[in-house]
Amino acid sequence: MTTPHGRAGRREWTGLAVLLLPTLVLTMDMGVLFFAVPFISTDLRPSGTQQLWILDIYSFLLAGLLVPMGALGDRIGRRRLLMVGAGGFTVASLLAAHADGAGQLIAARALLGVAGATLMPSTLALIRNMFHDPRQRQAALGVWSGAMMGGATLGPVVGGLLLDRFWWGSAFLIAVPVMLLVLAAAPALLPEYRTARPGRFDLAGAALAITAVLPAVYGIKNLSVDGPQPLPLAALALGLLSAAGLAVRLRTAAHPLIDPALFRIRSFTGAITVNTVAMFALMGFTLFTSQYLQLVKGMSPLSAALWALLPSVGVGAAVGAVGALAGRVRPAPLMTCGFLVGAAGFGLMTLVRPDSPLWLVLTAAGVIAAGAVGTSTLTAEMVVSAAPPEQAGSASATSETATELGSSLGIALLGAAGAAVYKARLDGGLPAGVTGDAARAAQDTLGGAVTVAARAGGTAGGELLEAARSAFTDGMHLAAVAGLVVLVGAAIAAARLMRHLPAGPVAGTGSPETVPAGTAPVPGPAATAAAA
Repeated sequence: MTTPHGRAGRREWTGLAVLLLPTLVLTMDMGVLFFAVPFISTDLRPSGTQQLWILDIYSFLLAGLLVPMGALGDRIGRRRLLMVGAGGFTVASLLAAHADGAGQLIAARALLGVAGATLMPSTLALIRNMFHDPRQRQAALGVWSGAMMGGATLGPVVGGLLLDRFWWGSAFLIAVPVMLLVLAAAPALLPEYRTARPGRFDLAGAALAITAVLPAVYGIKNLSVDGPQPLPLAALALGLLSAAGLAVRLRTAAHPLIDPALFRIRSFTGAITVNTVAMFALMGFTLFTSQYLQLVKGMSPLSAALWALLPSVGVGAAVGAVGALAGRVRPAPLMTCGFLVGAAGFGLMTLVRPDSPLWLVLTAAGVIAAGAVGTSTLTAEMVVSAAPPEQAGSASATSETATELGSSLGIALLGAAGAAVYKARLDGGLPAGVTGDAARAAQDTLGGAVTVAARAGGTAGGELLEAARSAFTDGMHLAAVAGLVVLVGAAIAAARLMRHLPAGPVAGTGSPETVPAGTAPVPGPAATAAAA
């Protein structure tokens, strides 16, 4: 338990281990799924749009629901929300593992997104409440960030091991025992926290938060692939209108989902912006790398996963270097350098060809990841320390929303750009023997082309495979150029947004208004953050 001096004891540190479990699962999820995509394509035969939705719907719903769920956890209790999410994630994982159609898998992934939205803000908010001492909290957040990086690193390896021996549904079943352990341990090791005077939950604001994300991303994704169409244009307009409505709602509601005063704290806003761009670049290109190793280089999932571990060496070195320098160097130059390193990695990726040596694509991927992850490790402490404790859930949720939205938009926009080039290159360039449904499957995805080529065999199969791999690499080049431009722009923006921040941890704001459940409320100003 916490000592009288506010320092965390054995129970808090053991509770942190429990909080790391859902963090690991959530960050492993996408890496595991990337390596399952070729098997899902063969078994369920999704269209190109369905394949993108299988990948995207989880993150889109996660992004849309994080802020409402963070605000809900502040009101009903963060431990309670964590346990509800763990139970929901278990059920949804079982449904996804046994889906027998693309539509069912998309629906199960949507349920996983809803459940995941309850977990991430709860873990970060509970760390804020359990560790009051700034040094201990910084250490706990460092461990939490390490778990996120570890999950992202282990996801492909675990996925490769499973997919090398079992069917693709096993990639979803790994979450089940972990979430059951969370359900068993959380009541004993995690204290309950909720805001003392939360006010009524803003249902209208929650609805606007959801409709600001989903329609806009749907519109952007489809416009990128299919060009101007009435439905995607209408969806994009609805998303933008909902975002404007949400901004008004946050300023006018008596009890908004998140205090708009937080956005006047430059360290809070700057950290969220930086995180969004970093995840856009990192996750947006991960799908290309995993498919390149499996479908262009012809590796098994396990071999691809093991080779994909090599870039994590550079990522670990970058995180260690940033952690060592953070106390002595201001955030602005550190983040600027991180983005420029990532941009250099995208530059290297434009040199990759279907017959390029393996070291080139792995080096490029490692440099991209080192720049993006090294930059994003600075943001968690900035967000948590800038927000007052009573708003830990909604502030953490806002940060996680930025992470998920950046990841989702990266996958959608960079993926759509690559898909558009792939489809254009194969349009009219298929071998004479590939027609009808086979031609459409080959033009939809590289996985579909590999399957069709295997069935066709002979000269036609070989020509199709060569053309498809070349088209995929061309699409990857366009995505790399887009990523390079984004990161150079982000480097310039980081230098401006973060130039006021000194070296060292960000000072916390506000006085604790969040109290353990069942104790008397502690009064204090809810909008102290506005003074920062």
